[in-house]
Amino acid sequence: MEVYRLNRERFAGILSGRGSALKGARWNSVGVEIIYTAENKSLAMAEVAVHLTLATLPSDFVMMTIFIPDHVAMREVSLVELPFNWNAFPYPAVDQVIGDQFVTENSFCILKIPSAVTQGEFNYLINPRHPDFSQISIKEITKFPFDKRIFK
Repeated sequence: MEVYRLNRERFAGILSGRGSALKGARWNSVGVEIIYTAENKSLAMAEVAVHLTLATLPSDFVMMTIFIPDHVAMREVSLVELPFNWNAFPYPAVDQVIGDQFVTENSFCILKIPSAVTQGEFNYLINPRHPDFSQISIKEITKFPFDKRIFK
């Protein structure tokens, strides 16, 4: 399976959850490393775009294509498992508990979870501490300039 991650160029080339651990995000608390990826390039772009404005848009984005072998341990979270208002903004603290437990339990390398940005699509969270993580690789890195019309 291939998944996608939109990243600043200086942070591409290495799969690490350190960036998300610095500030925390919807599915992880500060100090918990998770790598956020998306099932397609459009969702990867949407997940980043919701945090930007035209004034804060960097020009150095790249799209990473990440290969995950089919046998890597994955858990899928369905909508019925998620708490009410899980997709609210700002996100509820219970969302971080879900991601933190995923990393702490370390039973799975991948957590397939619904996107809060695009209904019906999925993000794939990668646990860099799981033994299967060593089998995941970056397949391609390409420049990805944003179309500024998105921010009108």
